[in-house]
Amino acid sequence: MPDFRNYLALLDRVDRLCSRTAERFGAEISCRPGCDACCRHLSICAVEAAALREALHALPEAEAAFIARRAQPAGPDAPCPLLHDELCLLYRARPIICRTHGLPLLIHRDGANGVDFCPENFRGLSSIPGSDVIDLERLNAMLSAISAVYLAGRPGPERLTVAQALTLPYPFSQGDTNGCS
Repeated sequence: MPDFRNYLALLDRVDRLCSRTAERFGAEISCRPGCDACCRHLSICAVEAAALREALHALPEAEAAFIARRAQPAGPDAPCPLLHDELCLLYRARPIICRTHGLPLLIHRDGANGVDFCPENFRGLSSIPGSDVIDLERLNAMLSAISAVYLAGRPGPERLTVAQALTLPYPFSQGDTNGCS
């Protein structure tokens, strides 16, 4: 089994921050089960793809086969192949972008900083405390570093789509060229 300690430590930090923000601003956050407008078919880094594969293969065979079949035809502009009946089929293993989507993110664009979040959230607020804003550039840098360490010595792509992660063969050998073993 791959070593996911660094990735799991980052997930723990992200989940604690997201939970704290959700507790503080529960009335201003409309994200709930069934709210799936942001659930698009995304690309994820190699360590996240490997973690999704591990979660998929930990499921009972019938559930894993159902998810793998859903991922087969998933195109780049399609909803996420894990989205079924308005819920994520691998919610506990969802990538970081899914965990943070909708929450306040510090975005660096064109030399300026701004805060972005789902337009359905935080409607009545004039400001959000900095301690509740996720620095997306910093988070992505940490995730990229963790994925680079994970990929060290493993040939393959740095990013894969969710569908690619769900349809790669399992188990994996050291000689795999998919970048996620």
